[in-house]
Amino acid sequence: MARAFAEIAFTPAVRAAQEKQGSAASYTKFLSAKATGGDELTPAEAAFIAERDSFFQATVSETGWPYVQFRGGPVGFLKVMGDKTIAYADFRGNRQYVSVGNLSTDDRVSLILLDYPNRRRLKVWGRARIVDRDSDPDLIAHLHDDTYRARPERAVVITIEAFDWNCPQHIPQRFTIAELDHQLAPLREELERLRAENDRLKTGDS
Repeated sequence: MARAFAEIAFTPAVRAAQEKQGSAASYTKFLSAKATGGDELTPAEAAFIAERDSFFQATVSETGWPYVQFRGGPVGFLKVMGDKTIAYADFRGNRQYVSVGNLSTDDRVSLILLDYPNRRRLKVWGRARIVDRDSDPDLIAHLHDDTYRARPERAVVITIEAFDWNCPQHIPQRFTIAELDHQLAPLREELERLRAENDRLKTGDS
């Protein structure tokens, strides 16, 4: 854990809860003057983000209600634009525009990115800027994968305030069909070899 994350997450109310539950001492070091980092992506975070095909995004309405939304797309649709900037093409969906409306009054956003097969999780906090399709078509074109059949309506550009890696505890191991295909390929090849060998044996017996 780095200082940038602790400064945002460990509010007075959170620190009070830590004190009550007996964990405050173990987290104090992350708020010390010696603690640094956690607001600029390293190659490790950039590579992790580039491999994702989805994430969960939280925004807050002007009435104070949190809203969590699932965002999905082709692998790498959330792009690293710099060590403090990520962005994605926002595709047309059910046209409720809850996240878009929330971000128009409060630009704070939080993302959770999950790697289920390897049980890894990255949390990102930042400030989001909505870029309409017509105002910056070049940006939309850069963010949009033409092979993905969805229409981007806007771009969401996020300036990172903090990030943190979570421990793998309680993350279930799950696999997409594409991930399973990769894992099952050797088994399929072995099955085909055995079938061919079986056919040869049957032909020899006849």
